[in-house]
Amino acid sequence: MARASKKTTRGRAAPKLAKVGRGELLTLLDFVRYAVSRFVEAKLAFAHGTTDPVAEAAFLVCEALHLHPDQFEIFAHACVTPAEGKTIVDLIHQRVTTRKPTAYLVNKIYMRGLPFYVDERVIVPRSFIGELLESHFGGDGEAGSLIDDPTAVERVLDLCTGSGCLAILAAHHFTNATVDAVDISKGALEVATRNVGEFGLDDRISLHRGDLFAPLGDNRYDLIITNPPYVDAEGMAALPPECRAEPKLAFDGGPDGLDVVRRILRDAPDHLTPDGGLICEIGRGRELVDEAFPELPLLWLDTEESEGEVFWIAAADLG
Repeated sequence: MARASKKTTRGRAAPKLAKVGRGELLTLLDFVRYAVSRFVEAKLAFAHGTTDPVAEAAFLVCEALHLHPDQFEIFAHACVTPAEGKTIVDLIHQRVTTRKPTAYLVNKIYMRGLPFYVDERVIVPRSFIGELLESHFGGDGEAGSLIDDPTAVERVLDLCTGSGCLAILAAHHFTNATVDAVDISKGALEVATRNVGEFGLDDRISLHRGDLFAPLGDNRYDLIITNPPYVDAEGMAALPPECRAEPKLAFDGGPDGLDVVRRILRDAPDHLTPDGGLICEIGRGRELVDEAFPELPLLWLDTEESEGEVFWIAAADLG
């Protein structure tokens, strides 16, 4: 593990954390409490797979100990060895002094319970689309389902795939589908290639480098999913250090945040089957999207932790 720099990227002196004496922290809970105190003290930002300091601390401690997050409660009161404790404290100090997301420090994040490799070449995955694939694409006559039969979906496209996590989740959900995944970043596709290989999906997921639909020719899809860059200029200027550690390309949506979204909505009709549809994450830009596309009957979808940050539109309504 690389040692944290003594200075931040802006040249300010990094926070100094008090040393932890031997035997002062014993159990997993002790280390989580210590981490939460340090995170709150340092005023860290949380939006990278965890939403608060407690969840982030538990994630960091579990990863340091090679435990799945679901195992935390089982081992919460278990004692940590001195060597393990040093690893945990070192990670806590790195999180505070570098302001990098924990996912980068441990090279892992979970989505829908599945582990994905991540590093600074990709944005840390935290899309709501993974949940929506399960809640709104179940078929079998389920209330709110947007398709009749998931097994009838044969081709899926994931635009701006990044680490490949949504393409992989789509392949798991639509068991008869092949998936094309596109990104403009060479580094991102290298990470996606690793993840696709680790899930054994090389025969079902094809990765393409290019600008949105450009590398796809005339291919058409039953479903297009996308979590494109959508941060506006004001938001870009206000990004916390954690987000500034991520690729700018994955955030920057132009002056009003809709540059890429406009292009996707413009070209999607040429790449959807007649009964297909598009699901797109836009963050907190619903009002802007509704104003920019008043003619489109967008269906806004909610999840357990979001309201109106993802929209669906059927191919027939795109024209």
